[in-house]
Amino acid sequence: MPLIRSVPRILPSVLVLTGGLVPLGGATLERLTLDDLIAKSTAIVQGKVTSSYASFHGPIIYTHYEVQVSEQLKGTSGPSLDLVVPGGTANNLRQIYSGAPQLNLGGEFVLFLWTGPSGLTQIMGLTQGLFRLSPGDSSGVVVTRTASTELMLEAGTSRPIRDETLVMSLNDLRARVAERLGGTAAP
Repeated sequence: MPLIRSVPRILPSVLVLTGGLVPLGGATLERLTLDDLIAKSTAIVQGKVTSSYASFHGPIIYTHYEVQVSEQLKGTSGPSLDLVVPGGTANNLRQIYSGAPQLNLGGEFVLFLWTGPSGLTQIMGLTQGLFRLSPGDSSGVVVTRTASTELMLEAGTSRPIRDETLVMSLNDLRARVAERLGGTAAP
C-alpha cells in the first residue's frame, strides 16, 4: 500500500522536472509597422553607441548602452541617453533573451524607444525598433531594419506572419516620422 500512496505525490514532481527539460521556443512578438513604431515610441533618436555594461535590475540582467544622440526625431533627450536591452553577463551570470537586439560599440542607429514605468528606456519591439545606418548611393544614408527571426503575430488577428527587412533612405524615414507627427521633415 505505501507504494500506491506515494505515486500521486511523485507524479506531479516528475512532470514538472521533465517539463523543464523541454527546449523553449523563442520570443513571440506582435508585428509593428513603421507607423506603429512612430506612434508608440516615446522617443526616436539617431545616435552612436559609445559604451556598454551589464547589470541586474531585480532578477533580470540588462545590457546598458550609452548612446550619443546626434538627432532627435521625436521626444526629448539630452546629448546622450542610456538604453537597456534584456540579457547580458553580470556577476559571472549570463542571461540570453530570444529576439533581443545586439548593438555594437561605434555603431550608428535610428532607435525607436519607449520608457516604461520602471524608468528604463528600451527599444520598441526588440529588434523591430532598431535601424542600422550605412552609407548609401547618391540618395545618401540608408537605414535598414533586418527582419526578425522570432515568431511574429499579426496585430488584431494573432495569426503567425513573416517579418520583412525594411530598407529606406534616412531622409525618407525623417519625412515619414515628421508626416506621422504632423510636422515637417528636417532638412
